[in-house]
Amino acid sequence: MSRPTIILFDGVCNLCSGVVRFVIARDPRAHFRFAALQSDAARRACAEVGAAPPAEVDPDTIIVIASGHALERSDAALAIAARLPFPWPLLGVFRVLPRGVRDWLYRLVARNRYRWFGKSDTCMVPTPELRARFLE
Repeated sequence: MSRPTIILFDGVCNLCSGVVRFVIARDPRAHFRFAALQSDAARRACAEVGAAPPAEVDPDTIIVIASGHALERSDAALAIAARLPFPWPLLGVFRVLPRGVRDWLYRLVARNRYRWFGKSDTCMVPTPELRARFLE
């Protein structure tokens, strides 16, 4: 069995938590694992692949750890889409855009995510059924 893909997300961001719920609903084989960027699990996951700790990374980013590498921003979002069932891998067409353009669009949404989607006082708490998919 291949190693799971780990998604590190802003645990208090409503948009980010919504993305996690979206991925879970489309991941029946439970390939993805999750942790809030604010957690010790996220720090350990980054350390395992030699990536900067989440506290040192732009707090407006999502981090995906796959195949021993950490991806951020638009690269992370496209990596998630690539691992979801059809039609989501088709979003890979956006790789034709230069990373700077993709990341500019990503940062535009990330910078405004709390204003547009809101913010929670606490990190997302998984249901007992989903608990095993979240790193501790």
